[in-house]
Amino acid sequence: MENELPDIYCPFPQRTNPHVAHVRKHLDTWTRNTGLVHRDSARERFEQADFGAFVGMVYPTADSENLDLVADWFVWLFLVDDQLDDGHLGRSPERVRDVVALMLAVVEGTRTGVLENEELPAAVVALIDLWQRTTPTAAVHWRRRFAWHLKKYLTTATTWEAGNRAAGVVPSEELYIEKRRHTGAIIVCMDLIEIVAGIEAPSSIHNDPRFITALEASCNHVCWANDVYSYEKEQVLGEIHNLVHLVRHHRGYGKQQALEHVCAELAVETERFLTAERELLEAYPQLAGTLEPYLDGMRSWMRGNLDWSRQTPRYNPADVSQYEQPEQYLESTVLGVSQD
Repeated sequence: MENELPDIYCPFPQRTNPHVAHVRKHLDTWTRNTGLVHRDSARERFEQADFGAFVGMVYPTADSENLDLVADWFVWLFLVDDQLDDGHLGRSPERVRDVVALMLAVVEGTRTGVLENEELPAAVVALIDLWQRTTPTAAVHWRRRFAWHLKKYLTTATTWEAGNRAAGVVPSEELYIEKRRHTGAIIVCMDLIEIVAGIEAPSSIHNDPRFITALEASCNHVCWANDVYSYEKEQVLGEIHNLVHLVRHHRGYGKQQALEHVCAELAVETERFLTAERELLEAYPQLAGTLEPYLDGMRSWMRGNLDWSRQTPRYNPADVSQYEQPEQYLESTVLGVSQD
């Protein structure tokens, strides 16, 4: 009998962005122009995932231009992630070292364009485009924070996760929870709330313990809900970096008990967020114009991620066989490294 997924507590309204139809067309063009998706089998899977709908759910208030931008970031992050998680590269840190160095050079500002006749991996070409469209008008402290989070994502996903896989190391729940916020690139996506909302949160807010709690709780909610919905797929792939899997491994729980445990912890994170949100707004009434859209962006992320996870074919337990041959949909040109 198929295990039932327990309810995940998320008391925020469902919303979507009015520009979803436009962003779907934009993504089709952008992924072709950058070379991120070009084979028919990869294109079919990409279209099925419907990232346009996803980005519309998690950034419901973005204008059309900003929705295009964050959608491109999404797709870039997802496609790089798939290369590392679903294929052999995620078990071989040394094979992706060079392409990661190229990406870090873009983020650090030492590489700003593509030289004539230069053959670069599609992910690097796309990142150069993203960086040029995202950072020029952003505040210096935002750009520094965003760059740090992006570098943390790249290095944690390609060294910590890959190292664990290669060595057969199963991380503790506590260490995994801390690293997951980086390997899932969710902090990168939360940073983009400031761009989308046209706000600039001062460093004093980012350093406030209540803001840190709200950010951590909302990030945990997104990451753990993703783990619940992607658990079946990741079991097929032999992926250990999943909270449900780790709960089963370390606590000896059965599958249903582990799912219920993680969903109960998700409810705890939601309450942590709500408490921190209330305390922040009470502490900084003069900054309500910045804090309210920021916190609203975190709520939209929790709600939208849940709604998309429930409907996307990416995590459909009835169709996990699609992941048994990742070479069918992974493009070697994305990272410029063959999966063979």
